[in-house]
Amino acid sequence: MIQSSAFAGPAGSAAETVLHALRRRIIEGGIPPGARLVDATVAEQHGVSRNTARDALRLLAADGLAVSVRNAGYSVRELTVEDIRDLYTARRIVEAGAVQQSVSAASELFERVEQAVARTEASVRAGDWSQVGTGSLDFHRALVGLAMSSSLDRFFVGTVAQLRLAFAVIPDEGAFQVQWVPRDREIAELVLSGAREEAAAALASYLDDSEARVIDAIRAANRARHRSAAAASGAAGDEDDADRDPHDASSSTERTGRTP
Repeated sequence: MIQSSAFAGPAGSAAETVLHALRRRIIEGGIPPGARLVDATVAEQHGVSRNTARDALRLLAADGLAVSVRNAGYSVRELTVEDIRDLYTARRIVEAGAVQQSVSAASELFERVEQAVARTEASVRAGDWSQVGTGSLDFHRALVGLAMSSSLDRFFVGTVAQLRLAFAVIPDEGAFQVQWVPRDREIAELVLSGAREEAAAALASYLDDSEARVIDAIRAANRARHRSAAAASGAAGDEDDADRDPHDASSSTERTGRTP
């Protein structure tokens, strides 16, 4: 389930500063799913007390980006198939709604849309695949920005960070990310030309395809873990069990009626 901070702390607090830094590292792919987050290490890295580091980690957990591990502090969250479905449901509502409401958006907000796509395209030319993923996510943040809602902007920052955790399970993120760049450009051109309904339709198709591919990647990662565990224990793996996320009640095709 998508989460946002229930424990925000005072604006501009040291804990929030550390939170923002950790969140940005996750968005940029610098901290992978499952990584341990130890308060002493976080405190040393950010020049704060361990109490402040613990507060920041609690905030990160409240944002849905970390989970508490008994007697071991925190670890970066690993998303399930149901988490992905939840994220994409939110994306459809928030991003499409922002595009459709963009008629009154300020000109500088449209400029951010263009700039985000241009940065992503530059990263493709440079072969900087991590920045391609970050740039594409920044493009979608720029789309949400067209709604001119600070509440939606704050909400979507957490969504973007969780998406990066989802992308982290993909073995070749460069190959995954590069396929979306022309579609980002297509959506941007439609938005910039004022073709809001067409942009929303293109965005809906984009999100359908992206969701299916991310779910496929998570299932593939589950199978790989199952095979590895089976090999370590000397047991034969059950491919059907490996393919099934424990939190997943049905396949993506069964739920959406779509195939990748």
